[in-house]
Amino acid sequence: MLKAKVLLVGPRESGKSVLANFVSESIEGIGSYSPTQGVRILEYEKPNLNGNSKGAGCRFELWDCSGDQKFETCWPALMKDSHGVIIIFNPELPSHLKEIEMWYSCFVQQQPLLDSQCLLVAHHKPGSAGDTEDLSLAYPLNKLKLIHSNLEEDPEDVRMEFMKYFRSIITLLNESREREEMSIIS
Repeated sequence: MLKAKVLLVGPRESGKSVLANFVSESIEGIGSYSPTQGVRILEYEKPNLNGNSKGAGCRFELWDCSGDQKFETCWPALMKDSHGVIIIFNPELPSHLKEIEMWYSCFVQQQPLLDSQCLLVAHHKPGSAGDTEDLSLAYPLNKLKLIHSNLEEDPEDVRMEFMKYFRSIITLLNESREREEMSIIS
């Protein structure tokens, strides 16, 4: 079974833990807001994510990273051996729109990750207007895949977008493994 490490990063109170719980089908910490201290790791197993019987599925480690920059000294350790980064932000907060550039710079550009290994999530909190579909992002963020999540209105669409992203991570892992195997053979 493949194993993939995916980081969930972004500003404080953007909904990282809520989305990590939702995607991993965890009920841990549902209810009132409680800031993540450092990091919280959720394991999530998905058999046959590619929809075929070839392959034994994948075990995802979802690293729910604190949005508090006081944990910045821990970031290099969190980034080690990661296969993907999901940057989550609240599109209704102008400070978040500025901050996500820093998260991209620190967690994507400082690693050997492709933009295809990064997902931007504009997370709309319950009761929010959610009228930010025409979000304009500056370069290089405008190159990234952007999804809007609203767990009240379209939870299955959100789940489907995350599954597409996870499939792309598995594809990259399989391609990398095949290249490595071919280099050993030749």
